[in-house]
Amino acid sequence: SNEGALVLFDGETAAPLAVMDSIVVTSRRTAAATAVAAKYLALPQTDTVTVYGCGEQGRIHLHALARVRPLDRAYVFDLDRDKARQLAARCRAELAIDVVSTDDPVAALRHSQVCVTCTTSSRPIVHAADVMPGTFVAAVGADNPAKQELDPAILSENRVVLDLVASCAANGGVHHAIAAGSM
Repeated sequence: SNEGALVLFDGETAAPLAVMDSIVVTSRRTAAATAVAAKYLALPQTDTVTVYGCGEQGRIHLHALARVRPLDRAYVFDLDRDKARQLAARCRAELAIDVVSTDDPVAALRHSQVCVTCTTSSRPIVHAADVMPGTFVAAVGADNPAKQELDPAILSENRVVLDLVASCAANGGVHHAIAAGSM
């Protein structure tokens, strides 16, 4: 888990005014970055998304993507089926779009133009053969060298857009693709 704090200081006296848990800001910032990228990089006719991982990041990502794309449907998948069903019901009500809990994320992905992975997986869960041409993929869960969500072939066979090259090369999907000799 990520632990952190935000501290607000008085601009004139430097006295601390507030100490806040940073998890909400971090979650929203991560989802906002994905949404901005999807706005500019996803196919123009994007209306369907698949989200792997139904924790808070999954929920916030659906909300962020719905703000930049006119979504009709979202598929959500989690190893914990109850968690996926709960997220689907909650987001259906909050977003007024068709949010479906799925036990077959591969079939869902094949009908989606956007895929977001928000998991703690240590092995690939999205494989190159399952990603349709033009699909925008955002792997946000693999935030350290031990985590991996994407098959290295996805990275070697497609355009990859990074924010911080050094950080990405040391962590997650890019790290594993480099280690596998795919990038």
